Amino acid sequence: MNEPVDDAAAAAAQEAARRRRLAEVFGEVLPEADDEPTAAHRDDQWYLENRPPHHE
Repeated sequence: MNEPVDDAAAAAAQEAARRRRLAEVFGEVLPEADDEPTAAHRDDQWYLENRPPHHE
């Protein structure tokens, strides 16, 4: 009767270890902002300079 509890505890421990490894590699928090300009600050010239080749 202890097997389901042990299985659940083992699964929880494995999940916690997996999350710890991911946090070590990727960090726990994403940056709140990036250096990309927002779409509101882009004018038509930016879109003309950065359009894909298939739109020429």
